[in-house]
Formats: sequence, structure tokens, C-alpha cells
Amino acid sequence: MSDVDLFQMIGNFGFPIVMTIYLLHRFEKKIERLEEVVQELAKIISFNRK
Repeated sequence: MSDVDLFQMIGNFGFPIVMTIYLLHRFEKKIERLEEVVQELAKIISFNRK
């Protein structure tokens, strides 16, 4: 996404909406990794209870 596209989106949709979309896009990979770690932790806890 270029700077021109970003400024055009801000003009069309407003700053709060553009920032929300940007932050959700940026944190998507971190959220996916967090989900993987939580699933691994659940498996470890389940294994240790047996």
C-alpha cells in the first residue's frame, strides 16, 4: 500500500476507520501465532494430566 493510497483512503473513509483496518491487518500474524501457542499449551497441559 503506497502513501498516496493511504491518504486517499483517509480522505474517503476517515482516519479512525483506516487506522482500525491498518492495525487489524498488522496484528493478524501475531494473533495467529498466539492462537498456535495457546493450542500447543493446551496439548502440553492435557498430556501432563494423564
